[in-house]
Amino acid sequence: MKNITILIPENAVLASINDPRNIFTSVNQFLQSAGKPAIFCVQMVGLTKEVKLHDNIFTVHADATIHEVEETDMVFVPALSGDMQTALELNKDFLPWIRKQYENGAEVISLCVGAFLLASTGLLNGKRCSTHWLFANEFRAMFPEVELVDDKIITEDHGLYSSGGASSYWNLLLHLVEKNVNREMAIRAAKYFAIDIERDSQASFMIFNGQKGHEDDAVKKAQDFIEKNFEDKITLDQLSDMFAIGRRSLERRFKKATNNTVMEYIKRVKIEAAKKRFETSRKNITEVMYDVGYTDNKAFRSTFKKVTGLSPIAYKNKYNRSALF
Repeated sequence: MKNITILIPENAVLASINDPRNIFTSVNQFLQSAGKPAIFCVQMVGLTKEVKLHDNIFTVHADATIHEVEETDMVFVPALSGDMQTALELNKDFLPWIRKQYENGAEVISLCVGAFLLASTGLLNGKRCSTHWLFANEFRAMFPEVELVDDKIITEDHGLYSSGGASSYWNLLLHLVEKNVNREMAIRAAKYFAIDIERDSQASFMIFNGQKGHEDDAVKKAQDFIEKNFEDKITLDQLSDMFAIGRRSLERRFKKATNNTVMEYIKRVKIEAAKKRFETSRKNITEVMYDVGYTDNKAFRSTFKKVTGLSPIAYKNKYNRSALF
C-alpha cells in the first residue's frame, strides 16, 4: 500500500488538492472492480484540521495535521494562489515537515505553482523544476539556485517531481499512476478523465511578455526598442551604439536582467508576434514570416518550432478558428 499525503496549504487552489485525491482514489476503484486490491491510501493533511480557501468560500477538512503523520511515501504540494511571498509565509510551517519526509525516503510532488513551496524547502537547489510558465521570471528571481525548465510539463529529479502550469499537472498524475501501477491503468485513467496522456510540453501555451521585473533602465530601453522595431534587422552593435554601452557589457547586463541574450530576446519577440498573427489573421506562413522580419523560411520554421513546440502550420491549425473551416 502506497501512503499518499496531499497537503492543504493556506491560499491553495482547491482543484489542485481535489484532483490528485480524485485520480488516486479512482485508480483504487478501477483496481477493485477488476478484482485486485487497492494500492493507494490517500490522506489530506494540513497545519490545522480545517482550511478555508478562495476567500472563505470553501472549507477543506483535513484527515490529519502534519504533527500526526510520522511518515508517508508520497507528498503532494498543491498550487498556491495570490501573492507568492504571502502564501509562502502562511505555509512556512510545512517546510521542515516536507524536508523530513523527503529525508525519510518519501517522493515530493509539486503541482503548478506549488513549486514555490517545494523550492522554499531548499530541496530543489541544484536540481531541475517545472512550474507555470507565467510565473517563470518570479520563480527564477526567488530561487536562483534552482534550474527552472520553462517548457516541460513533467520534471523529475532525485525523487522530486514538478509540473507545468494549471491543468498540465494531470499529466504528472498520470505519470505517477503508470510508475506505481502500470501503463494499462494510466491509459484507463487518461480515458476516464479525458486527458491527452502524451502531452509533455507547455511551450505552445506560453505567452512571451518580456522580462521587465528588473531595475536596469538601459536594458528596459533596449527591450522597448526591440519590441517596437522587431520587424527590422536589429543587431547587438546597433543597440550598443544607441545606448552608449559596450557590446560585452550590454550582453552581460541583458542576460542578467532578462535571462535571455539579446538575440534570444529578439527571436522571442518575433515569434510572439508571429503567434498572434497566426491566431487572428488569415495570412499564410510566408506572409507572417515576412511580417515579423524573417526572410529565411527554414530559419523561421526552425525557430518557431523550437520556441513553441509546434510547426507554424500546426500552431495556426490549433489556435486559429478560421483554419478549422
